[in-house]
Amino acid sequence: MSSLHASDVLGRIRLVTGPEELLNDRSVAAATAAVRAADPESEVSQATADQVTMAVLADLASPSLFSSVRCVVVRGLEDLPDDAHAGLLEYAAAPAEDVALVLVHSGGQKGSGLLTRLRKLPTVSEVRSAPLRPSELTRFVSAEVRSHGGRIAEDAAELLVQAVGQDLRALAGAAAQLASDFPGEPLTQAVVRRYFGGRAEVKSFTIADAALAGRTATALEELRWALDSGTPSVLVTSAFASGLRGLARVGSAPRGTADADLARQAGVPPWKLRTIREQARGWDERGLAGAIRAVAQADADVKGAAGDAGFALERMVLAVTSARVRS
Repeated sequence: MSSLHASDVLGRIRLVTGPEELLNDRSVAAATAAVRAADPESEVSQATADQVTMAVLADLASPSLFSSVRCVVVRGLEDLPDDAHAGLLEYAAAPAEDVALVLVHSGGQKGSGLLTRLRKLPTVSEVRSAPLRPSELTRFVSAEVRSHGGRIAEDAAELLVQAVGQDLRALAGAAAQLASDFPGEPLTQAVVRRYFGGRAEVKSFTIADAALAGRTATALEELRWALDSGTPSVLVTSAFASGLRGLARVGSAPRGTADADLARQAGVPPWKLRTIREQARGWDERGLAGAIRAVAQADADVKGAAGDAGFALERMVLAVTSARVRS
């Protein structure tokens, strides 16, 4: 996020909207930092919108006893009482010169009428935090690592997403930890596995990748280790289903489809296409159909249709690797 200047926030309204709390918090932090840079003695105060009254709004324009420069952050704008809407809009139309007012709305329809009216004011600037698509998460991780002075390979960033999940705050924390622990070193899959390889999601995708590439012995070995260490069976079938969907979408795409478009259709980051294309050399439509049936049966088995989930998963691995055109 680019840095803000005092003129961007003082005497203005900063509207921060969207569901991504981490990005919203960073927008708020950027605004408060700009105010602090303009006046180190400035006062920063925070409130929730459900506590905002006409008296609070009137106080915004009043100089502080300690500093004339202030930053006021109001969170949960969607909960602002109806009887305070008019007062807020009146203030927003002519804000105090030495006050930065930051309004945070968490997204959704509640309070959308107030947002519409605020957006029409020339004194209001908006920063939106749209949810990231799964294919954008690896770029987010890479950017986080770079912000801490580090470098991470694309496949390592994808592995980190698989291990940690899609919560941005958790991903940012993991990226910061790795960059701090390996200063000046490129972060590889081996590094990520050392820290996060025990996560169930990573084990599941490792099993699926081995099976789809025809490495039966490796897939079975990884499966037994994963089950012994407590990996839920449903995560394994889910990883296989995801891998097969990627193979099917890449295999059915028209010749000449751009990689970016193909990755978007398959729901994977661009670097993952290399892995999928290598796996796809051993598959045809008939094999994919058989593998998909085997995974669907295993998924039903581990969810209660069979008594031995481990046996059901081993049978699935063997069925999937056997469905390949060549191994």
